[in-house]
Order: sequence, then structure tokens, then C-alpha cells
Amino acid sequence: MLVSERQTLILQLLNEQNSMSVQQLMDATNSSESTIRRDLTELERLRKLERIHGGATLRDLSATEKTYDEKSVEQLNEKQKIAAYAASLVQDGDCIFLDAGTTAYQMIPHLANKQIIVVTNSLTHLSLLHQFAVKTYVIGGLLKNNTQAFIGANATMALKQYHFDKCFLGVNGFDELAGYTTADPEEASVKAQAIKQSDRAYALADFSKYKILKFSKIASIEEAVVITDGPEQLLHRLFEKTEVVCL
Repeated sequence: MLVSERQTLILQLLNEQNSMSVQQLMDATNSSESTIRRDLTELERLRKLERIHGGATLRDLSATEKTYDEKSVEQLNEKQKIAAYAASLVQDGDCIFLDAGTTAYQMIPHLANKQIIVVTNSLTHLSLLHQFAVKTYVIGGLLKNNTQAFIGANATMALKQYHFDKCFLGVNGFDELAGYTTADPEEASVKAQAIKQSDRAYALADFSKYKILKFSKIASIEEAVVITDGPEQLLHRLFEKTEVVCL
């Protein structure tokens, strides 16, 4: 088993069990004690887990998804940097999808004066898009309270009538093997459909989300370009799978 495969499996196991002993991880991965301890040390250095006596536990044990307001202030400087770069990729004449992520929201001021069309599933984005006079279509569906996103079957179906030059998506986690993940299956379905409708997809993901695995898979890692603030030396396995922009 490759190192990246084993470390991804360790995080998947912890995501299911919350905490496991070194012996349990050895048995589950068919690895030696020294190998598991090296993996745990590396994953702790990446801030993906916490070492506890005799084993490890996930750093974030919260079972509930954070609200939009809570997410919006986390890694704000990193999100603004990622958003500014992402917006620079948008050209006059483009039709783009902006999902309800907080990093996509930070793109909006940079889209002012561009002759583009935006489609979004975000209630929160609408006021700022209007403020900057960006021509906008909003898809309907079930309004998810804590993220202010329109989700569900109606939202997914509505996306099928559009074609996008580019889509820009927030994710709760990304990993070279597990792909892009988020907490809500219905939100994942909307993001996945947006990728299918787009010529090119971009995942806006600050480094804190690397090797985080959430409940619902959005897409495989190669289905989008990753725009992140992570250091290249810690993302070398990701470069083998897809295009990565490190800012």
C-alpha cells in the first residue's frame, strides 16, 4: 500500500470511528507499528488529527456543519487570495457558476466591470452580485438554512439547462485519493452537476481542508483544478493526479 493510500485510509477510519488505537490502525492497514506511528506524526503535522495516548483522534469531532457566518471568517486572508486569483481567470463573455461557498463569495468584488453571466445557488451571493452590477441567474430549490444554499433535486435539475465556461466550487475537504468531499449529499449533488455542465472546474480550497474527508463525495480529484494556498512540497502527491495552483 502506498503511503498516500494508507494515510487516506487512516483518515477514513478515523472519520468513521472518531478515534482508534495504534493497534487497530495496524490491523486495518496491515502495517507495522513504526509505519503507523510515522503516518500519525505526519498527519498530525498537517493538522489533520491529534495524537492521543496509544492512538489518534480527528481534530474536528463536531457532527454538525458550521454555519455560513462561521465559515466566512475562517482562513479569511487565504480565501481572499484564492478568490482574487480565481476571478482573474474569468474573461469577458464567460458564463460561470459560483457555488454557495464562502471563498466563491470573495470572488464577487473582482468580477465588477466584467461582461459575464453568473449562475449561482447562493442566497448570500445575490446582494453583492447586485451591488457590483453582475448579470446573475439564481437557481431554485430547497434553501439550506446554515449555508444559505439552494440544494436538492430541483436545484440539480435546474443546472442541466445551462452550459458554463467555468465553475468555481467550495469544498469541505480534498484528497488525492478521496477526491472532493462535503458534508451534505444534496449539496454534493449540486456541485457535481455544476462540474458536468462546465468546460473547466475549479476547486477553491485553502490548505486547512487538505486530507480532510467529509461524508459526501463531490467528484474525483482530477475533475477540477485545485486552487490553494498550500505549500507545494506538501502537495506533491496531488500534483500527480491533477492540475494544482499554489498561491
